[in-house]
Amino acid sequence: MNYPKITTDDIKQLLNNTGVRIIDARPIDAYNGWQLNGEERGGHIKSAKTLPAKWTKYLDWIEIVDSKNISKDEKIIIYGYDEKQILQVADAFDRNDYKNVFTYLHFLDEWAKDESLPMEKLPGYKNLVYAQWVKDIVDGNIPPEHDGGKTVICHAHYRNRDAYLSGHIPGAIDIDTLALESPET
Repeated sequence: MNYPKITTDDIKQLLNNTGVRIIDARPIDAYNGWQLNGEERGGHIKSAKTLPAKWTKYLDWIEIVDSKNISKDEKIIIYGYDEKQILQVADAFDRNDYKNVFTYLHFLDEWAKDESLPMEKLPGYKNLVYAQWVKDIVDGNIPPEHDGGKTVICHAHYRNRDAYLSGHIPGAIDIDTLALESPET
């Protein structure tokens, strides 16, 4: 389906309007702040909600949308890394009778490059690393935004060491979170 396209100037005008929802179709790690596709700035467009394209394959996708209080009456603007990703999310909205769906195709080449355009990051996103980051460490490489110092990977569990013994990231240490809690809790 062809969805109306929104420009960068359009989004700037609509950014603080009620009745408008901006949806980020990129992986949640990019939404949080990691620069996964060469973007100039990490994070997401101010006030955007995350609905990664891969989530559209989940049976409960519409329940996720509902939990974010996204109304069929709102103007839905979807952006991502590429048009395929954006259309995947737009089509999911369309299948669920959202008729006010628009696409924004210039996140990488306009929005993320322009320091004057507002973006947000999850505070402390660097402490919530993504799978490829961990793989880089395991493979002996230095991932993005790592200072090159030592890294400890923990397999955390609560009183279930069998989870660790049945399989874990190579080199990860076993840690029962119960050991971290104070005796009073």
